[in-house]
This record gives sequence, structure tokens and C-alpha cells, in this order.
Amino acid sequence: MQNRRNFLKYLGLAGGAFTLPAAVTATPGINESGIYTLKGKVHSNGKGIAGVAVTDGVTVTTTKADGSYSFAGDKAARFVYISIPAGYEFPVDNGCAVYYVPITKKEGVFNADFKLNKLAVSDKKHAFVVWADTQIISKEDANLLLTQSAPDLKQLVAGYPAGTLMHGIGCGDLVWDHFELFEDYRQALKIAGIPFFNVIGNHDMDLDARTDDHSSDTFQKQFGPTYYSYNRGDIHYITLDDVFFIGKNKEYIGYVTENQLRWLEQDLALVKEGSTVVVSLHIPVESGAARRNNKKEELGGTVSNRKELYRLLSKFQAHIMSGHTHINEKVEMDNRMIHVHGTVCGAWWTGPICTDGSPNGYAVYEVDGSELKWYYKSTGKPKDHQLRVYPRGKVADKPDEVAANVWNWDPKWKIEWFEDGVNKGLMEQRVGLDPLAVELHLGAALPSKHPWVDPTLTDHLFYCTPSKEAKEIKVKATDRFGNVYMG
Repeated sequence: MQNRRNFLKYLGLAGGAFTLPAAVTATPGINESGIYTLKGKVHSNGKGIAGVAVTDGVTVTTTKADGSYSFAGDKAARFVYISIPAGYEFPVDNGCAVYYVPITKKEGVFNADFKLNKLAVSDKKHAFVVWADTQIISKEDANLLLTQSAPDLKQLVAGYPAGTLMHGIGCGDLVWDHFELFEDYRQALKIAGIPFFNVIGNHDMDLDARTDDHSSDTFQKQFGPTYYSYNRGDIHYITLDDVFFIGKNKEYIGYVTENQLRWLEQDLALVKEGSTVVVSLHIPVESGAARRNNKKEELGGTVSNRKELYRLLSKFQAHIMSGHTHINEKVEMDNRMIHVHGTVCGAWWTGPICTDGSPNGYAVYEVDGSELKWYYKSTGKPKDHQLRVYPRGKVADKPDEVAANVWNWDPKWKIEWFEDGVNKGLMEQRVGLDPLAVELHLGAALPSKHPWVDPTLTDHLFYCTPSKEAKEIKVKATDRFGNVYMG
């Protein structure tokens, strides 16, 4: 309660007046239940900020020259919130960015002001990390998050030049159905020391809700809206809720609701065509899992109506961030790059790796203008830890082969091998199981903490067959940005 009071005090509550521009009103008819007015001002040091997007999740409007806004609030809306503009700090409360005010009055006028502080430096260059699936189910798991993952991120941040702007994205499954552990998650964010924006995952839902509409009640009390946007530098960031609860046990599908798509149409109408947008959601929009396993896509494994999302993103350069699968995977097509991230918890805190052999960890993105570069940061390992090489004998059915797992690989990487210092060319890419994942996860009794965890087929395994006389085998991995890693 104290945190909530401090947060509201930071944002402020006051009034303003503004006529809603027709160009950014909601689709006719969807706001018919509105019986009250949302109004206020977005300001910095007492001066209004023009052109800031303000929404209740149904209608999107913008502030006028003096920073004021006013529009009819939807009866079902829970928050009034802003898309934090570029050039301003992210307000923070208890580790999380705050950009919203809970709506407590739905008659007459509800006033909400938003106070922002101007950044002292340009945000054209900045960085962000994606923490996928911290997924803590117990105090034991929480302790690992607090003593290993959070300090690792804190150390990473400290390694950047002083003043570097960095924020985090908690990409869903922040906990594992145990909502009392949200406080431990927040404590981890405070240790890390950067503001986090959070995504709802399937394990962050209220499983006793009768419909999807109320499956996010607890999450929203903790972290605010489940879909929203913000800006930093030249990048427009969007968060969506793509976990649709079907009201049966723990079952869900990957699906973006009509309400969100209508909101997103309005949000993107305010973004310059050709801009880079970063979209974060929990369930991957796209995956190669069905291809690798030779079966149909699972409804809970990808977003069923992704074509509609792609249509809305067609005028932009899009990077789409997700977690959920506990593997690393990249899918590049047309104007979009799909990033499926290895997880902070790895294979549900059972050991040092995910089910595809990727180390427990997170992604780091470095932004320069509209361009992104990225790498995968393994928890407890240096930045250049980007591959693992297995000697002959480790691949059970191919005992004469050397294998390499290059977890952040995409088709623009180059994977070469050297025998006794001689370049032997490219390694052969094949779908397979990581040998360490087989050792740690394969079998009815493994891993002992969660025996149902199994190794997962992956595309980022590479193979070569050295001569019998070879004394030393080296693997050279060159990423899409020209960085070279040796293993």
C-alpha cells in the first residue's frame, strides 16, 4: 500500500481540458459505454509536454500544446496511462517503470497528471535486456534469482560506460503460479538496478478466473496494464498480452485479442512509417518447433492470429521479443526479426542450461539510432561465452563427430572449424539434441528436481568429422555483426 501511495504521489493527480482529435479516436462504437471523462496533464518541471499519447486501453489520444488531454473513458477501463515519450526518464517504483494511474472514479471527471523528468543525455543510444521466464515457484528458486541472476545483470550494467541508459523487459512467467513470489521478483529488479517493463505470461494468470477478461487481475494489481507502449530514442516499444486463458485448468492459446489490435492500430498511427518498433509478448509469434518435431503447431506454442499482428507491423521494421519455450531461436522474415529467448531460469531452475543446451541467461540489445545489435549473456559467464564445443564421443549416435552448440545463432552467422590450425570450412548444421541436455535431462528420473523436463530439438547445432590423427579441433563462430567467438 505504501508503494502505491508513493507511486501516485510521484505521478500526481490534477486536471486539464482537451478536445479529442478525430484522427486518433477509437473505432466508432467501441466506446459507447463511456460515461465519464478522463483528463489531466503530462508535464516536466511544470511545463506541459505536447504530443504524448494517452490511453485507457480503448481510446488513444495525444496531449495538446500545454500538455493537457481529455477524452471519454471506457466503462471497462482500469487505468489511464501514457506512452512515455523519448527524451524522458522512466519513472520507477519498486523496480518497475510506472506510466499509469488506476482509475478509481467512473462518473463525472477523473483527473490524472503525469510528471516526467527530462533526460540529461541523448537517448539515441541506449540498451535493454530481455529477461524471459524467471519463473520462480519456491523460495529456493527465488534465492537463485536473487543471488545469481540479479547480481549478474547488475554486474553487466556496471560494465557499460557511466551514464549508459539501460532498461529491462520481463518477458512473462515472472513467477510460476505463486503470486506471493512477485515480491521476490521485484526485489531482484531492485538488485539489478534498472527499470523494468513487464509482460504477462501463462504462469502469471489467475487460473480461477471464469474468462480471459479476468485472468490478469492479479498481474494488473501488481504491474499495471497488460498492453501498453513507450519510447526511447528512435525506438517505439510495445508490450502485448498474447496469452488467452480458455477457462479450463491451466489451458491457454497464443492469441492477441481484438481490443488489443484496435488499440495497437491507434498507437501505431502515431509512429512514423519505417520506424523501428520492438514488440514484447510472452508466447512466440512464430517458431520452428513444429518443423523440428514433424507435427502441427501447438495452440499454446505460437500466436494463432499472428497474420493480423504482422499486417499492423508491415509499415515498420519490427523486432518481436518472446520467451515461453525455454530455448533460443531466431526467425527472420520480411520486415521482422523474431527473437525467442533462452530463459533466466533455464530448464526451470534444474541446472545451468535450457532444454536446447543454451545456458541460463538473457539477451542484451544495444541500440544506436534505429539499429539494434544483440548478444546472449550467460549467467555467471563472460560476454564472449557464445558456444560450447563437444569432443568426439559426446554425440551418442555419431561417436566420430565433434559438435558445437551456438545458441544465439541465426542464418547470418558463419560457423567454421579448424583441425590442427588448418581451416576445414563450414560445419554442417543439423537438427539435434544438445549432448549436455541429454546428459542432464534425458530419462524418467532426470533431472531430479523436475523429472518431466526433457531435452529439446534445436537448429543451432553444428557438426564436423575430424581425421583420426587430429590433435586439436577449434570452432570459430562469426555472428551477423562481425564479432568472432572461439571454442
